[in-house]
Amino acid sequence: MQPERFAIEIPQAKLDDLQRRLEAVAWAPEIANQDWRYGTSGRYLRELVAYWRDGYDWRAHEKAMNAYEHWHVRIDGVPIHFLRVPGQGPAPIPLVLTHGWPWTFWDFRKVLGPLSDPAAHGGDPRDAFELIVPSLPGYAFSTPLEKTGVNWCSTADLWHKLMRDALGFQRFAAHGGDWGALVTLQIGYKYPEALYGIHSTHAFPLPPFLGERPWSIADAAAPLLEGSTDRAAALEWEKRFVSHVAVHMLDPQTLAFALHDSPVGLASWLVERRRTWSDCGGDVERRFSKDDLLTLVSLTWLTDSFASSIRYYAEAPHSGWKPLRETQPAIPAPTGLSLFRYDLPPGPRDWVKGYFDLKLLREHASGGHFAPAENPEAVIADLRDTFRPLR
Repeated sequence: MQPERFAIEIPQAKLDDLQRRLEAVAWAPEIANQDWRYGTSGRYLRELVAYWRDGYDWRAHEKAMNAYEHWHVRIDGVPIHFLRVPGQGPAPIPLVLTHGWPWTFWDFRKVLGPLSDPAAHGGDPRDAFELIVPSLPGYAFSTPLEKTGVNWCSTADLWHKLMRDALGFQRFAAHGGDWGALVTLQIGYKYPEALYGIHSTHAFPLPPFLGERPWSIADAAAPLLEGSTDRAAALEWEKRFVSHVAVHMLDPQTLAFALHDSPVGLASWLVERRRTWSDCGGDVERRFSKDDLLTLVSLTWLTDSFASSIRYYAEAPHSGWKPLRETQPAIPAPTGLSLFRYDLPPGPRDWVKGYFDLKLLREHASGGHFAPAENPEAVIADLRDTFRPLR
């Protein structure tokens, strides 16, 4: 379990193949969809693909990623890539940052400098963290994933082994959003003795996706929607997530054959989620530039990771989660929660105060599902405030 350094070097043949595909797109017919009511707007997608073909520079983004340390390690037969940023301060604490879908490790890039070297970004050096930023199993460079059964619950075990056994940290902190939130909450539930604490940009009671209809976001999110008196708002929130959860959980390989073969199809699927889930008011580029979006799509395309990334959903109902205690709070690790109003379900949130050993709870008016990329300043401040008294 010895990590090894590596550099990101996508073969030129892979880039040349992508260029050929972008020059020979068979565009689907489209009627009356400029407002995205039927899914991704063809007008916007054509504009984005034209830039991908003629203006986007993968090598420049690859160089920016390679400014950081990248490592590979294999744990329990699972390949794990992680980015490591040494902390600059008197006593940095190790912090593992976990992304979701459709994210990658690179969605944390805006918080890397301020969290690892606060003094260089106007902060207090005593707030420094040593950052470990893995790619989820089956995502980007944590590939190829050649075994089944890897899910949010087992990833918590992998991260515990990564931080304790592979990297030698006796205690660490954990943060996540989306799937990364579930991984983080499970670490806080199962391994509180190994932690300074946890911080999350999403709050869920454990375990999710274990009912009779795990593919139904309404069933999976029922505890979050319970008590809501605004049915229209609940339905609108459900509509944002229902389509991808159902197909990823029930038919991931069917979709994978299509999107593994078409970079434009892949871009359509990923970018629509970025637009729908971010606090962008319908204009995705209010939150993500074309380069941001195409780096996400390129990381997925160039690593052949779409099929294995969405298999994560299909494995979720088979997590094998087991209750460990009946005491309260259910998650005993000291916890900070940063919640972003646009992304929140309309149900009450009083349940979090008894469920977590809550040290910080803040709601932010700006930002959505991809908080470290959309409102990094809030995430940075809340992480510092959560862990400052826990150091």
